[in-house]
Amino acid sequence: MKKNLQWKVILALAVIAGAIIFAYPFNDTKIRRGLDLKGGIHLVLQVITDDSINMETDQEIARLEELLKKNSITFQKVTKEGIGRIAVQGVLADEEGKTRDLFEEYTRDWDYGFTGDRANLTLKPLVVQLLRDQSVSQAKETIDNRINQFGVAEPLIQRQGSDKIIVELPGVDNPDRVKELIKVTAVLEWKLVKAGPAADEATLLQATNGQIPDDAEVLKGDPKRAQGGFYLVDKVAVVTGKDLRTIRRTQDEWNNPAVSFTLNADGGARFEQVTGANIGKQIAIILDKKIQSAPVVEDRILRTQGGVIRGRFTPEEADDLVVVLKAGALPAGIKYLEERTIGPALGADSIRQGLVAGLVAIVAVMTFMVVFYKLSGFNAVAALLLNVLILFGALAYFKAALTLPGIAGIILAIGMAVDANVLIFERIKEELALGKGVLSSISQGFSRAFTAIFDSNITTIIAAIFLFQFGTGPIRGYAVTLTISLCANLFTAVFISHLLFDLTVKKTAKRMSI
Repeated sequence: MKKNLQWKVILALAVIAGAIIFAYPFNDTKIRRGLDLKGGIHLVLQVITDDSINMETDQEIARLEELLKKNSITFQKVTKEGIGRIAVQGVLADEEGKTRDLFEEYTRDWDYGFTGDRANLTLKPLVVQLLRDQSVSQAKETIDNRINQFGVAEPLIQRQGSDKIIVELPGVDNPDRVKELIKVTAVLEWKLVKAGPAADEATLLQATNGQIPDDAEVLKGDPKRAQGGFYLVDKVAVVTGKDLRTIRRTQDEWNNPAVSFTLNADGGARFEQVTGANIGKQIAIILDKKIQSAPVVEDRILRTQGGVIRGRFTPEEADDLVVVLKAGALPAGIKYLEERTIGPALGADSIRQGLVAGLVAIVAVMTFMVVFYKLSGFNAVAALLLNVLILFGALAYFKAALTLPGIAGIILAIGMAVDANVLIFERIKEELALGKGVLSSISQGFSRAFTAIFDSNITTIIAAIFLFQFGTGPIRGYAVTLTISLCANLFTAVFISHLLFDLTVKKTAKRMSI
């Protein structure tokens, strides 16, 4: 065997061995199935980006009040006039210049103007767009973290458009639990209780003449946690979920599921100080503006001790609370626009029908090639089988999902692989018809067919890349399998097929019929 054939044989054997190693055994552990084959849920979520603007506005109001007081500027009140709009009322005329200087230095994200004794601030359009974009990106990252901690295998979480997120979760058998896990905002706060619980808000506010104090707010207990009723709590939280250092599921003293936590240094110091100063008072544990529990502070809680969140949780609810708190709070609310549930039975039918279609296509193509091109047809069949083997080996290596459209992509690639062999064989026949020798005809046939084969495969791969970039779920699966198959096609139709001719032509040149 010539040296130039030796390295070709070694390379071919290495590729075949690698594909077999990666693809074997052919099961879910090697090649995972997509949503349409395995079953699961497909969700289209919309991020309510106005929430992030409202949050920024609320934070700016608190900041402005502090700055105005710190700089001894007289004002009546700071109010929110709408999304991204603030009014500072009661500014004295002789302090307008001082107020302008303060705005110029500290409120660079806001446009401002004065009308009489009123200053109007509006969030700049570019900042609004940035906040909206960041809220969607942060929501996608938070959802991704929650799903990964929940344990869903190979989820697809993808941004679509300006404010939408696509979530596809194969193999999920409890969609309601996952939907709740995704949607919960997960803002955790500890606030001191001023009064409550009370059966209704009017009873709660009797001591304050029916008015809510400026430094307080009314919250309702979560009825699922046996904390129903109304509470009057501090507006400012002692600590929040951002102060958590560790959190895990545990059991309380009655062996019921609970969630234990420890705080970081700053949060722990504040918690220790507040609990020490408020022994005998209640402190509410609040999740998404609902009070989960309101235990009485019995002793100073040291910064290294942490605490326990109780609330008659089921084990699953405790686990989910740990997941969402570890993943962090969503920057904005979530609304479900679309939900599709695909059952495992439908997935099994899709697999069976897709495999039948693929096998029929392969058998029909192989039969045609052997009947029409005789011995050379077996060359094409060998290259075709190797093409499929490389495809499944690559899918296993890259951990790509096989979808129903992906199976369609395989069948299309099979057709293009056969088309490449047809081009080569027909060019070889033309060279033989001109009276050239067998070796020369084979060499010229491959050489002159290569450009057409390369162009057709590359242009299709480019189209598949765009499908992968802008498509979702099954469409991306189609693009992946098509791209891998076409790359394998270039290798098998040009390299492997030529190698097989080179290995057999000397022995079979006289008997070869093309």
